[in-house]
Amino acid sequence: MRRPIFSSVFLFIVCLLFNLSGELYAQRIFDAQGRSIGRVEADRYFDAQGRMIGRVDGSRIFDAQGRNIGRFESNRITDASGRQIGRVDGDRLFDAQGRQIGRVQGDRIFDGSGRSKGRADGLTREQIVLFFYFFE
Repeated sequence: MRRPIFSSVFLFIVCLLFNLSGELYAQRIFDAQGRSIGRVEADRYFDAQGRMIGRVDGSRIFDAQGRNIGRFESNRITDASGRQIGRVDGDRLFDAQGRQIGRVQGDRIFDGSGRSKGRADGLTREQIVLFFYFFE
């Protein structure tokens, strides 16, 4: 089954846009039904089962195995090859073709149709975007 790259990118923008503060407590991510789907601890992202699914180091994004899978710089998200796969403009999120694929409003994230994708507890807007871009 093929995973859409924009949903992966969507998650990771959240983390990169706003640099993590290094707080010691876990910050949680919930889906639209209110189920916990993951958490952020410092620069590491975990799924609901507690497995690390990725991390952020400056502008670089890594998967759970430590492979560099992309970067976030100047509101652009690129894959490991340097191809643009998304961008952020204010609260709006776009794919590589320039189509709006979502937006962040407060602690909530919405898809391109305006349906709620989930919410965050104690995360910045950037952390929310990155989580949904790369780890959904």
